[in-house]
Amino acid sequence: MKVAMYYNQTDIKIEEMPTPRIGEDEALVEMRACGICGSDLMDWYLKTRAPLVLGHEPSGEIVKKGSKVGNFDVGNRVFVHHHVACLKCHYCQHGDYTLCEQFHNTHLDPGGFAEYFRVPKENLQLDTLKLPDNVSFEEATFIEPIGCCLRALKKCGVQAENSIAVIGAGAIGILHIALSKIFGVERIFASDLVDFRLEMAKKFGANFIVNPGKGEDLRSVVMAETDGIGVDVAIVTAPSLNAYKTGMNVCRKGGKLCVFAPVKPSGNLQISPKELFFSEMQIIPSYSTSHLETRMALDLLKSRKVAVKELVTHRFRLLEVAEAFKTVAENKESQKVIIINR
Repeated sequence: MKVAMYYNQTDIKIEEMPTPRIGEDEALVEMRACGICGSDLMDWYLKTRAPLVLGHEPSGEIVKKGSKVGNFDVGNRVFVHHHVACLKCHYCQHGDYTLCEQFHNTHLDPGGFAEYFRVPKENLQLDTLKLPDNVSFEEATFIEPIGCCLRALKKCGVQAENSIAVIGAGAIGILHIALSKIFGVERIFASDLVDFRLEMAKKFGANFIVNPGKGEDLRSVVMAETDGIGVDVAIVTAPSLNAYKTGMNVCRKGGKLCVFAPVKPSGNLQISPKELFFSEMQIIPSYSTSHLETRMALDLLKSRKVAVKELVTHRFRLLEVAEAFKTVAENKESQKVIIINR
């Protein structure tokens, strides 16, 4: 079978690899669509594991199942989560599923950017979801990113009366905005350096858009619209220290700063414990998603509450993965880029 082998950001090759063999509790899925995530572009994060096959937002069709698999059939259209928790360890018992050791050790074989991938027993049992007829393969690639956003909004306790600033209006930022609207939030600020993304943010529900690259100041806009108080929640989706500084500057006393995007290991944010103590600002990291949010995400797609089709700006065949990655990295008018097979 053909796979997209990642060596580095500018070196992704289509290579041949044996189709994975499955065990009696496993399934083989033909990839039909797989989204490119922002983390797929973090070369500093991937270089120690390269070469590898990326792709963790896949949907597809089961083409083979093991003899002991009873709850799925060949031909089922599915979403498959690449990480699943054990549900038994200390972290799982406290609801911290993404900190579970098994969560980090479960992977699709070899990855979503391949013609076929093996679904391990754990992934198949806990977080492989059958797709309803009204959810397409492309739409299903949004289950994982929507789940990530839902988890962050839940951890931050977002409520209808809150005001929210989303810093970074890429596809993930837009999903945060769309989901915040579903949560009932009526005052949403969006900040980005690209006007195309800001217009998309406005379309999906942002009330105020700010482009700091044009000299516009998010803090000034936020303070003017919140009576000088600041936002209740600032969600940083851009992997930038400046973005985090901005997030802290627009957060109210007692507000919440959501750490949603990692920065390079060398990047450090200076925070005064004294100021943190007296302002009571909460810093809330949110990494990945669990089996709880993926089901919520699928329900939202099924009920057509999130218009994800409008977020897809580019589609590429598996053989064109290198061009797809270049588009994500360089095209300022790209949002969600999806790899399709067939």
